Amino acid sequence: MTDIQLYLASGSPRRRELLAQLGVRFAVIRADIDETPLPDETVEAYVLRLAREKALAGWRAAGEPALPVLGADTTVAHDGRILGKPADAADAAAMLRDLSGSTHAVLTAVAVCAGGEVEVTLSASSVRFMPLGEAQIAAYVASGEPLDKAGAYGIQGWGGLFVSDLSGSFTGVMGLPVHETALLLARYGLGHLAEA
Repeated sequence: MTDIQLYLASGSPRRRELLAQLGVRFAVIRADIDETPLPDETVEAYVLRLAREKALAGWRAAGEPALPVLGADTTVAHDGRILGKPADAADAAAMLRDLSGSTHAVLTAVAVCAGGEVEVTLSASSVRFMPLGEAQIAAYVASGEPLDKAGAYGIQGWGGLFVSDLSGSFTGVMGLPVHETALLLARYGLGHLAEA
């Protein structure tokens, strides 16, 4: 493991796949934090705070390494409400009903902790869903795909069929905006953009 350049403080397989595209050799570490929103916290402040806390928690969990630690958080917001990961199938179905036929925001913050200092970048996207019928919602929830995803859908899977319009970053909606992440990592001499 001596050839790694970065620690990824995330268990998300999507983030691992996207980070690998950036030409960075990394190892995954756990970074468990409390993801409860603070009173009156805006969606933007929430997602930025969680990304920072994940990167810092990962840095501490890795023993305060010399290598940078990347943390990220993706949050779906609709009508001013934060839609995190659904608690259960009924919660997932309720979220999908809310998103049906409307536009919502997806914010992904990416943070890098190096030497205890954290730098953060933010990707914001606007996503419109087609109107969904109860049978579509029930079938999608039964697939299990929405149960571990913010907003109860994965754009890279079956949930992508519901997206009628996207303004912003497809990979940001997936969980790691590759453009913004590549620019951030290049500041640390990492990735394909740093090599260019």
